[in-house]
Amino acid sequence: MKTLHPFLPDFNELPTLLPIFPFNGSILLPGVQLPLNIFEPRYLNLVQAALSEPQHLLGLVQPVMNKVNDESPSLLHRIGCAGRITAYSETQDGHIILVLTGVCRFERATELNEHQGFRRIQINWARFADDYSYHNDTIPIKEREQLITELQRFCACQQIELPWEELAHMTDAILVNLLCAHLPIDPDDKQSLLEIVKLSERAKLLRSLLAMAVFVHTHGSTSLH
Repeated sequence: MKTLHPFLPDFNELPTLLPIFPFNGSILLPGVQLPLNIFEPRYLNLVQAALSEPQHLLGLVQPVMNKVNDESPSLLHRIGCAGRITAYSETQDGHIILVLTGVCRFERATELNEHQGFRRIQINWARFADDYSYHNDTIPIKEREQLITELQRFCACQQIELPWEELAHMTDAILVNLLCAHLPIDPDDKQSLLEIVKLSERAKLLRSLLAMAVFVHTHGSTSLH
């Protein structure tokens, strides 16, 4: 399977080993850009390792948060997403500012020993092969309209301003993936969105999560007493 992006490898040429950046509360999806400010020595090493490879890829995975001791080494969620470093700059105080662009999701297989302080895992791409043709994915017009309506309610409750005209011109895939990655949603809910293979099902879950957030904001907690 070939890519339409001139700087990305074909699907069957994706590496089976990636350096991993664990990041709670953030996910990456195909076509979505995520800015990162890197300053810890181990992650500076990670970025340099990714840049030393021709594909400039690293994996973004949410850790499974340890409720007892968040300082202990954390497990990683089973599903993450590879991103290509598409912008990079260095600061005078030793930080690296970069932009990751989502390429393809993967399943975690085996974790290797740490290298220069950062984690590495062997991965399997097969389940998410369709990510390489994400630009062709669509959702019914009515469902897109319902999603936008729920998004407007959510933004009104959260006092979030969005560039609505720009959103209106986005493809279905970019719109849904962008909202999943960047809206202020619970990390576990973001992980659920990330793990859904089909765009239409991901859009439905996103709409439900937004509706629930609006309901809770308006009526209070949904917990039963």
